[in-house]
Amino acid sequence: MSEKKNRLLPLAALCIISALLGGVSSVSILQYVYPETLSAIEAQASLNSADTNRPVTLLANTQTDESNSPVVQVAKEVGPAVVGISNYQTVSNLQRYGFGLGSRNNTQSSELVEAGTGSGFIIDAQNGYIVTNNHVIEDAKKITVSLSDGRNLEAKLIGSDSRTDLAVLQISDTSNLTEVKLGDSSKIEVGEFVVAIGNPGGNEFARSVTAGVISATNRTLQMSGESTLYNMLQTDAAINPGNSGGPLVNYYGEIIGINSAKYAENGFEGMGFAIPISEATSIITQLVENGVAKHPALLVSVSDQYLLYAKEKNLPLGAYIYEVNPEGPAGKAGIQEGDVITHINDVKVENSTELIGEIYKHNVGDKVTLTFIRNGQTKAVQVTLGEIASQ
Repeated sequence: MSEKKNRLLPLAALCIISALLGGVSSVSILQYVYPETLSAIEAQASLNSADTNRPVTLLANTQTDESNSPVVQVAKEVGPAVVGISNYQTVSNLQRYGFGLGSRNNTQSSELVEAGTGSGFIIDAQNGYIVTNNHVIEDAKKITVSLSDGRNLEAKLIGSDSRTDLAVLQISDTSNLTEVKLGDSSKIEVGEFVVAIGNPGGNEFARSVTAGVISATNRTLQMSGESTLYNMLQTDAAINPGNSGGPLVNYYGEIIGINSAKYAENGFEGMGFAIPISEATSIITQLVENGVAKHPALLVSVSDQYLLYAKEKNLPLGAYIYEVNPEGPAGKAGIQEGDVITHINDVKVENSTELIGEIYKHNVGDKVTLTFIRNGQTKAVQVTLGEIASQ
């Protein structure tokens, strides 16, 4: 019995030593595989053994009275300058209650009903000027504005421009108004954080705040009808019906865009678009000063039906001219029907959308060089840009 016990003692010692080595190895491996887990375990053990009054740093401090989040600060600073806009249009009682549009009774009464809602923001508190989208107030017989302090005021349309989808309103009661700060959208980079503020769904959700990033710049967006918007900012900040006309704001509290549209096709999310404020400013100024905006123009009509033919025949792509105003700048410079414009100055254009977008980067009266193809030959001519007024 004594001999058997003597044989077991070395074996037991070996097992104890192996267990200790195994534990040390496991902790060592754990430190490399799960370093955060081990740190958390060590920290918790330290806290359990230390003074209970020892301060602990939280990942998110939810106990403070005021958050330092940039989004919170932007909402506080810009939110009071954001307004809701209601578009009222005339609808006869027969139409409103479903008795049709074809009645010959011209004596029926009519009334103003809310046809749509949108957003806007105050750019001049002293004079009560408000910026929004043209499509928010289009065809309105009456426009009302709801302020952050609860006031509902009737607004006057100062001017609108369908080509850039911009409009300026004015309210007469300018007491206690807050105006926005305008930023520089030309310096925006993809990935920058932004905040959208507006009234999705109307006043029930007034001054809703969403946050995201600039997803892309210089987007071209075909709107309903013949309107096309150029150089748009794309964002994944949620933009919904009713947000139109509201501000897109950077983390400095500066307006860098005017929310105007979202990509609403099934299966797509997080694709909202805003008009760059730096490009909108000149139009806004013209609307305030003159009630209309003037745009640079060649005064020609262009078509993209040529493009399919050009691709089949391996011809250069460009903007096909199918009509020319002989008294316009292009006509006076010698541009003819059938010409295909391929460059403006040194910038290549492959379709009518690119041609118009490039023209809009210039001002009325600027001189540009048009490169075009006529009967297979490449030619160039200098043109002084004319003007077209707001639609």
